[in-house]
Amino acid sequence: MACNIDPAIQPTEYRKKRYMTFGIISVISLLLPFITIEGKHLFLLSFDRKQLHLFFTTFDMQELYLMPFLLILLFLSIFFLTTLGGRVWCGWACPQTIFRIIYRDLIETTLLGIHKSIKNKQKEAEKGSGFKKVIAILIWTVLSFLAASNFLWYFIPPEDFFQYLKDPVENSVMYSFLIGVTLFLVYDIVSLKENFCIYICPYARVQSVLFDENTLQTIYDEKRGGQIYDEKGTKLGSKPALASDDCTGCEACVRVCPTHIDIRKGMQLECINCLECSDACAPIMQKLGKQNLISWTSSNAMEKGLKTQYFRFRTIAYGVALTLALIGLFVMGSKKEHMLLNINRPSQLYKILDDGKTVENAYTFLFQNTDSKDHEYYFEVSHKDITIDRPSEPFLLKAGEKVKKIVLLNSVPKTIKEEGEALSVEIKAFALDEKERIVVLRKTVFFFPKKADYQ
Repeated sequence: MACNIDPAIQPTEYRKKRYMTFGIISVISLLLPFITIEGKHLFLLSFDRKQLHLFFTTFDMQELYLMPFLLILLFLSIFFLTTLGGRVWCGWACPQTIFRIIYRDLIETTLLGIHKSIKNKQKEAEKGSGFKKVIAILIWTVLSFLAASNFLWYFIPPEDFFQYLKDPVENSVMYSFLIGVTLFLVYDIVSLKENFCIYICPYARVQSVLFDENTLQTIYDEKRGGQIYDEKGTKLGSKPALASDDCTGCEACVRVCPTHIDIRKGMQLECINCLECSDACAPIMQKLGKQNLISWTSSNAMEKGLKTQYFRFRTIAYGVALTLALIGLFVMGSKKEHMLLNINRPSQLYKILDDGKTVENAYTFLFQNTDSKDHEYYFEVSHKDITIDRPSEPFLLKAGEKVKKIVLLNSVPKTIKEEGEALSVEIKAFALDEKERIVVLRKTVFFFPKKADYQ
């Protein structure tokens, strides 16, 4: 007897949407390290150059006060996404998931035919496919090398990376990381597989703390489909006992699951919200003229029939915290100094010169040009009675260059009040060609001897 199929009941296409998302993420990840403006990257954390590039602005190691904001944004984003959409990161954006799709579904199944169908992830490889398996591993090794290189490009800019590749002996540390990451990816994707998600990844352990009744999850509609497992998790049968239950017991949802679970058992730690099971169930239910039994929804919506509350205390709180962290990042980033100056003093506080007529203080000034252009630098002292003895002329610093300067400041003792032995002074350092934009102010102290020492 033919079934009347409701045209309004359409199969879900989460797999296609995920593949499209994977493709976009992969292209962005590969291209992002190459996006530069005047040699500045969109994002780069260079240990070699001791720099952070963020939104085409370069920050020196001494300006890494931005890193806490980046880490806070990272963790708050994870908490926010998990509270709102469950393990949506795992199923839709995690490199582990993307790599497994490439290896198992694309290379092993589609390209080499080691598996008959991507819709059955529980069946092992066909017999006699050993040679094909070796080919698959070799192909994945090449792709792993590319992925490892892509990872390193966020720490070693591509323009340096390809130069370093030419000299393995001189750049053995980089090669060690490159080979190590490549071998790990081969072992992880070929051998560990989804066990990495289930047993190793810490995210799976913290997700349950972040869930609430309005968190979006992959949920089986037990009211319509029927009970497959009892309250203790014991399987009652592949098909529900009641004839009125919609689940046909075909177990298409079980066969397609990459983490080898049965979604009909309820929420489980291993579920990564990939929604493969929903895609598998939808066409079967469509043939029966019924709605999908597996949906990406909240327990409130599924069990109580209530509308999912996207704007609730948790999500609003994380949203506010994210906004504040982002504002803090931009505010602190806008205060970038295009030159850095550190002032240090030796153990000797002062010298008395010219038979007590002059007092000299020595300093070590560490200048750094953090701008993208070369500049000539000099400095001024705020106090009119203190003069610069050395250096006597401006000096050139190339872009990114650091230099130490021994600075000698002189003064006449009689200009100081009797009760004062130290004078607070302000140093104004600047680039001669851009005094308004490239200027820093630093406080230091000029020491004087007691009157008894020079009278």
